[in-house]
Amino acid sequence: MDIKTSKIELVKMILNIENTTFIQRVIDFINNEKADFWNELSVEEQTEIKRGIAQLNQGKRKSYKEVLDKIS
Repeated sequence: MDIKTSKIELVKMILNIENTTFIQRVIDFINNEKADFWNELSVEEQTEIKRGIAQLNQGKRKSYKEVLDKIS
């Protein structure tokens, strides 16, 4: 069975369920499966991003060219 057929069959099954608690659990499961990239970053990566945002908010900016020159 391909993914499209599986989805259709899943929707059919869900449409026949009258148990609101079960439906809410399915909704919660689907919502939890949507990964937030922030939670997948390491603590170090999150810290660096926060530091960069703080620097931008303080007006400390570097041009794209400056960044390229630095990493070259």
